[in-house]
Amino acid sequence: MTAPARFRRAVPTGATYLLLALGAVVTLAPFVLSIMTALKSPLQFASQPVLNPPDPPTVANFTDLFGGRYDFVSPIVVTAQVVAVILVGQLLFSVFAAYAFARLRFPGRDALFWVYLATLMVPQAVTIIPLYTMFADLGMRNTFWALVLPQVFGSPYAIFLLREYFRSIPADLLDAAKLDGAGTLRTLRHVVVPISRPILATLAIITVVTHWNSFLWPLVITTGRQWQVLTVATAGLQSQYNGNWTIVMAATTVAILPLLVLFLVFQRHVIRSITITGFR
Repeated sequence: MTAPARFRRAVPTGATYLLLALGAVVTLAPFVLSIMTALKSPLQFASQPVLNPPDPPTVANFTDLFGGRYDFVSPIVVTAQVVAVILVGQLLFSVFAAYAFARLRFPGRDALFWVYLATLMVPQAVTIIPLYTMFADLGMRNTFWALVLPQVFGSPYAIFLLREYFRSIPADLLDAAKLDGAGTLRTLRHVVVPISRPILATLAIITVVTHWNSFLWPLVITTGRQWQVLTVATAGLQSQYNGNWTIVMAATTVAILPLLVLFLVFQRHVIRSITITGFR
């Protein structure tokens, strides 16, 4: 290959890597800035440019966050409990509903599915007041179940995602299970779910990230500290302590770390679910 030809091939490749590098910088810069700010003292943050690294770094913000002054342990525990219950419910009920829409035949199946899917177009803000009124009338305001019940029975996006994946499973595989005497539940448990692990892992990550970062509904339905979730507690730090950004960034860093660990653990399954499923 001649030098001009190699140059013509190298230019698009170099431009692609440059765009990817710029995208990575734009994506990672807020996280890096958050960690840098969390490792500064309030005096350093007030007297130095924002982009200056902490000199010297300090963990005082993290010790203050968990040392009793700000009581940040309770919101983490509440958020973890809420996310765990919602995750189990979302996976369980979404699998059942998606399999019914994908593989079972009953009158009005497709019409019911598309009507249900159309609720994705309804903004959350539209349903906040009716939901709040409903839970208030039931005496469930500021309770754990008020945080989880609106989301625990599946969601249109989760059901749509799983339905499309279940439809890609070869019918011969399911017919073979039926010939072996497996009913619907046994087929679902021993055939469909095991081969759907990549998409289930993806759905699990989406569910955890979505509800770990949920803010509007917990803010509306809860008051006080008992059932305060992580996002509401972080917002409270900003207003309660007059914009102490080093503490706020420490809280933000703590909130982000579990999500990063979750993605690193399950990234292989996510990539598999996005690329070739093996059935198409």
